[in-house]
Amino acid sequence: MNQDQLSATFSALSDPTRRAILSRLSTGAATVQDLAKPFDISLPGISKHLKVLEKAGLIERAKKAQWRPCIIRPEPLKEATEWMEQYRAIWENRFDRLDEYLQQLQSKGESE
Repeated sequence: MNQDQLSATFSALSDPTRRAILSRLSTGAATVQDLAKPFDISLPGISKHLKVLEKAGLIERAKKAQWRPCIIRPEPLKEATEWMEQYRAIWENRFDRLDEYLQQLQSKGESE
């Protein structure tokens, strides 16, 4: 994944409304009106969020007759997850070491 795409993905995901929109789209295609229903945001406001998601490649708008449903594109999310996974082992190792240290402290405290 190129760095610009990764930045665009994380930037788009930084907003809770956009994350909620993606969550809704994970269950299937939806129109702008459908996506706007749970929010106290105008249709133009929702459209702005959709443009950010579309520019980041996280959604696309299909063309079906007179309406353009939005659908999720999971590829950028997969790539972002793969990028984050490389750090999982580091954090798991640090948590394991912390756990060992805390157990040592607890054992030391019980023996006194």
